[in-house]
Amino acid sequence: MKICLLSYRGNPYCGGQGIYLMYVARELAKLGHEVHAIVGPPYPFPIEGVTYHYIDNHNYFNVKDFVKPDKPFATLEPLNFYEFMASKFGIFPEIESFSIRAYCKLRELLKTHSFDIIHDNQCLGYGFLLIKQFGIPFVSTIHHPLTIDRSTWFEYPSSFFLKTKRILYYPLVMQKYVANKMDLIITVSHDSAKEIYNAFGVPVEKQRVVYNGMDSSIFYPIKTRKRPNSLIFVGNVEDRKKGVIYMLKALTLTKHKVHLTIVDGGAPNRNYVPRWIDKFNLNDRITFTGKIPLDKLVQLYAQTQIALCPSLYEGFGFPAAEAMACELPVIAATGGALPEVVGEHMKTGILVPPRDPYALAEAIDYLIENPSVRERIGKAARERVLKTFTWENAAKQMVTVYQEAIDAHR
Repeated sequence: MKICLLSYRGNPYCGGQGIYLMYVARELAKLGHEVHAIVGPPYPFPIEGVTYHYIDNHNYFNVKDFVKPDKPFATLEPLNFYEFMASKFGIFPEIESFSIRAYCKLRELLKTHSFDIIHDNQCLGYGFLLIKQFGIPFVSTIHHPLTIDRSTWFEYPSSFFLKTKRILYYPLVMQKYVANKMDLIITVSHDSAKEIYNAFGVPVEKQRVVYNGMDSSIFYPIKTRKRPNSLIFVGNVEDRKKGVIYMLKALTLTKHKVHLTIVDGGAPNRNYVPRWIDKFNLNDRITFTGKIPLDKLVQLYAQTQIALCPSLYEGFGFPAAEAMACELPVIAATGGALPEVVGEHMKTGILVPPRDPYALAEAIDYLIENPSVRERIGKAARERVLKTFTWENAAKQMVTVYQEAIDAHR
């Protein structure tokens, strides 16, 4: 097949979206398909067999890490000006503007290319309605609906002004409308499929579940000495749905004095969580690493006894699968798809209710006091990842979905 992937952020260090693009593109190319990817900044790393087509996108919320207009007065150009003004009102315009730019790029590419399928990576902007006019089968991956992100913001006290900004920020009306215009929706867990139906009304029959993979050649167990009473959390601490506040509270409830390492490359300007760390008097028991290379992350997993995933919701949960691949026992909340990833309670991981710091603290103490259980669960966890979550399998299943969408167009 000749496949065109769309991703408004392409670099794997920008989060799960970039990771998804990298591995899906790589595995599709390895299967012999011709893969093109239209990507916005931060741009992805080169991958053999994948042709990238770069387009501008100007995130005026955080221009430091994104491509800025490269011409004088470029901000006055219509689409740039819309992005700039929308951001000043608290609206998130990046995905809508990307969808329009992707349409323009595709219109240009179709003069010399003929694609069998177009696959969007959770953008769902209005520009895709124009792309539909090209008559090419068009599918989209929805990792989870943004209604989940917005609802978790309202669980914590905030001003009327901040609540209003959060209502404006998430483009739910647009994504709901566009999602229902796609030929098929690919999602990464059965829980996500249910939430997509609840939030966007996309019938479950129109959705196909394809689990994410895990690169077990990068994430693997390393024999090294474990630090006593050590915990690790990987994720954006400013993302309210990660359940960080409940995790911090749990640290004050454990019988053992534990130390938590937080690997957080997504929040360069932390202001919310540090206040809670001060409130709980945990400054001497928490280390922030900031953004680190993958080999360093694997080393941290190897040196740590327990991984924590206390999320209120995850559409999949890459950090849980990464830790499992490194033979690290995971304590995860039953938020969203985490039980689908972690597997059976007390066999391939430990599951606790979300928003329950007491249950989380009890599970931490139990694993600290039972090293043989930690080792048994860790080994079973890696076996589960190797069997269930591979990118090769994911790519093969996607090709089946592509073929289904293509056949429906004939």
